[in-house]
Amino acid sequence: MAVSADAAWASIRALGKRLRAGEFTAVELAEFFLDRVERVGKPLNAIVTVTGELALEQARRADAELAAGHDRGRLHGIPYGAKDLLATAGIATSWGAAPLKDQVFDEDATVVRRLREAGAVLVAKLAMVEMAGGLGYEQADASFTGPGLNPWNRAAWSGGSSSGSGSAVAAGVVPFAIGSETWGSIMTPAGYCGITGLRPTYGRVSRHGAMALSWSIDKLGPMARSADDCGLVLQAIAGPDPADPSSADRAYQYSRDDLPQPPFRLATLKDAADRVQPEVRRNYEAALDALRPHATWTEIDLPDFPYGTVTGTIISCEMAAAYEGLVRSGDIWEMTAPEDRWGAHAALFIPAKDYLNAQRIRRKIQRAIDAWLTPFDALVVPTLATVAPPIDRPFSEYRAGWEGREVGGAENAAGIPAITVPNGFGERGLPTGLKFVGRAFDENRLLAVARHYQSLTDWHTRRPALND
Repeated sequence: MAVSADAAWASIRALGKRLRAGEFTAVELAEFFLDRVERVGKPLNAIVTVTGELALEQARRADAELAAGHDRGRLHGIPYGAKDLLATAGIATSWGAAPLKDQVFDEDATVVRRLREAGAVLVAKLAMVEMAGGLGYEQADASFTGPGLNPWNRAAWSGGSSSGSGSAVAAGVVPFAIGSETWGSIMTPAGYCGITGLRPTYGRVSRHGAMALSWSIDKLGPMARSADDCGLVLQAIAGPDPADPSSADRAYQYSRDDLPQPPFRLATLKDAADRVQPEVRRNYEAALDALRPHATWTEIDLPDFPYGTVTGTIISCEMAAAYEGLVRSGDIWEMTAPEDRWGAHAALFIPAKDYLNAQRIRRKIQRAIDAWLTPFDALVVPTLATVAPPIDRPFSEYRAGWEGREVGGAENAAGIPAITVPNGFGERGLPTGLKFVGRAFDENRLLAVARHYQSLTDWHTRRPALND
């Protein structure tokens, strides 16, 4: 038996069906993706560690269990990659940082454990921006593994901080990956690489065993080919965890047959596409046209709060506390990006009153955003104002003039979920994205809208031209 090349682009459901039909074994599937990790993933700077021995061990166990009639569910025998801020017992977890590239923990992160219990097969630890981007990087080369390269155009960035997760899924290196987001680190690489990325509600997924950048804002979530795939992965990793006091005491169940159905109640943001690249605006308007007959529509505007200042202050203060040891030890000077070597120093001097005031305003933001979104199933906005920037230019230089309406600060301050899906292509043949934002713990409404959009379009089935 052999795994055909099209398996690199198959959905989780399709891979599982073929596995159970005997088209291939879990071991053969793992070997297929381990080969892609080496041949396709490494040249994209998407891979930190190949977990080949562990993958084959987990795959052999999956084959034995399935043969014995013990089926753990949709992810049983399915390979995946984990962002390298998730602890893996006995395997290095670098946090993307040169001084920590040999760091090893003695237990798995809860997400890694839950995926193992679901029967998933870990084939690689995936590259990321050093320290999850918390040090203020301003260019693509901000990891000891090199700049994340976009599979659609290798002269472009794959996005951060979940750079390897974005490019690995987009290039068919893994069927799905786990990313993390504090402010944009799932949405950005998913949008730039033309895949689907789901940022769950704060507390929906345990962060035990994950590197902390901002304790009160960090989230972990799936990055995959489709909204359906993201729902399957979220079901496996969501739920309360005694090891993470911030995890919500809420069960989560995903079934595509039980999702809300159209017509949906959708909102657009006033002036959302006024300062975006022309192709981003064109694709956004085309996406709205595709959805228009399937929903009622309302144009709304953001409640008036200093979202960027509040979110930025909280992240900076919590980052300074999390990374203080790195600064005081001097290891900070071994970072790859020059600006990351001094980015944490100023944050150490932010007054406590600023942090406390930001948290007080944040509570008002959470209440206001929840009331603002209550009448709707989702807010629909462009994911990003531009396509992925070139790897050889500072971000600010490329993005100058293209800013769009910044809702990311509001979303992350409020801790609410969002999903981005591909909706076309723009400058230099690079993907653009469409984002759906919803109320806290309303992931299934977002998945329903995103799945419906993907049933009307085929952007999520497009593949980059790879010499693989």
